[in-house]
Amino acid sequence: MQLVKIKKIKEAVSLAVLALKEGKVLILPTDTVYGFVALDKKAVKRIYDIKKRDNAKPLPFFVSDTKMAQKYAHINKNELQFLKQNWPGAITAVFKAKKGGTIALRQPDSKLLLAILREVKQPLAQTSANISGEPATGKIKQVLETFDSAGLQPDILFSQGDLPERRPSKVIDFSKGKRDVLRG
Repeated sequence: MQLVKIKKIKEAVSLAVLALKEGKVLILPTDTVYGFVALDKKAVKRIYDIKKRDNAKPLPFFVSDTKMAQKYAHINKNELQFLKQNWPGAITAVFKAKKGGTIALRQPDSKLLLAILREVKQPLAQTSANISGEPATGKIKQVLETFDSAGLQPDILFSQGDLPERRPSKVIDFSKGKRDVLRG
């Protein structure tokens, strides 16, 4: 696992975009905790393996804005208004997916992630950088300890040091026609 200390956002964005397009699994600082991100199906599969995540649990996606969200999800006027009032931020919204089933989307409040999303022009599969069932963290030492000696590792960890103490995003399900808080 390569460790990259973020000094300049522009350089980190360039490196991250290149790595994502090469099918790599990254850990990036988010506006909540450190998280995995991936662009293609093979990399997403590796996230499941690294995290020891149940394959039946779909990953949420980061989007750059509500327009990108609307390309992948059925979002009505009231839901769109809610998103515009709460995004970017720590709200993951679950909608009916345009390809069937459901899809969980979030616009992060992170200059780094938003710049990456604008460059790749598609959603990024994402989840907290931890082993499934373990707590998510913004502490870089804890992330390093979790994956440094693990058999399966992400390709690159982008470090911004310890993140401010925050909780993972709130998850709200809109897919059944009403607002249902799944994680508060």
